[in-house]
Amino acid sequence: MTLSMKAIRLAAAGLAAAGFVSAASAAEISGAGATFPYPIYAKWADAYKQVSGDSLNYQSIGSGGGIKQISANTVTFGASDKPLKPEELEKAGLAQFPTVMGGVVPVVNLAGVNPGDIVLDGSTLADIFMGKVASWDDPAIKKLNPSVSLPSQAIAVVHRSDGSGTTFIFSNYLSKVNKGWADNVGANTSLEWPVGIGAKGNEGVAANVAQTAGAIGYVEYAYAKQNNLTFAKMINHDGQAVSPTADAFSAAAAGADWANAKDFYMILTDQPGAQSWPIAGATFILMQRRPSDQAASIEALKFFDWAYANGDQMASDLDYVPMPDSVVKLIHDYWKGSIKTSAGTPIYVGSM
Repeated sequence: MTLSMKAIRLAAAGLAAAGFVSAASAAEISGAGATFPYPIYAKWADAYKQVSGDSLNYQSIGSGGGIKQISANTVTFGASDKPLKPEELEKAGLAQFPTVMGGVVPVVNLAGVNPGDIVLDGSTLADIFMGKVASWDDPAIKKLNPSVSLPSQAIAVVHRSDGSGTTFIFSNYLSKVNKGWADNVGANTSLEWPVGIGAKGNEGVAANVAQTAGAIGYVEYAYAKQNNLTFAKMINHDGQAVSPTADAFSAAAAGADWANAKDFYMILTDQPGAQSWPIAGATFILMQRRPSDQAASIEALKFFDWAYANGDQMASDLDYVPMPDSVVKLIHDYWKGSIKTSAGTPIYVGSM
């Protein structure tokens, strides 16, 4: 963000926060869905409560659950790492906007193997999760890792058991790089997994991999970092071996044309660029276009408005990629045009 724009937004958010604190009673904002962004939503919520007095009650239940709950109008917002297509949003009466971007990473539990020691490519990763590559000393893995001592040990696959946007990002990538995966498994929030152990949430996959010798799973990078899990490097679209870093996630997001993405529908897997992390994605908020509880929806939009203005460093500290200032402006405009009262007026105009 430019300094002047950031200063304007910070000043506006500060004035708004002062107004929140003086309110007669604090609000509680309800949301549910994706586990991918839970670490940053929790961090934002803690900081926001300090300045506003308002609490965020966010249920980290998976993207599938978030879509179901906002569709049933039982929460103020849903959260999903799988963006809904414009026609799906229109049918459900929902609006959609992104909050941050990040990366999904393969994580392993192998004795003597440190983070980044092992390199995988997408096709081999898909074969592992289909059970076609079932041992760590399989020739396909050895070919990618000629200098690594790989054990003759069975691979224990760990995958999500719940409806998951992380699974969508992961499986969308595998569908792009392995025809067998595309034809037989596909890309969705829930899959008919060929092999493996199911675990609930990024939290569950991280815990299972940490506890299971020979395991491989996939988690949002913040969970790998927080749990000191061993990540694999990936061969990206340009044939380069890259590590999961904020810079690599940013490189994957660099070519995203948000201005021409209707309802912000955008998938960032397998992006070109020598530095790009191949399993990247944005995470999204879903809200009713004509909310029945306008006051609650206004509070939710105030929270996200504050987060866009004040939360970039917190997001970066957890290796998420903040939305560029130009995209935040698009989001504010989208709020005005999409989330309205029954009379057709915007319920919240934002600080920009």
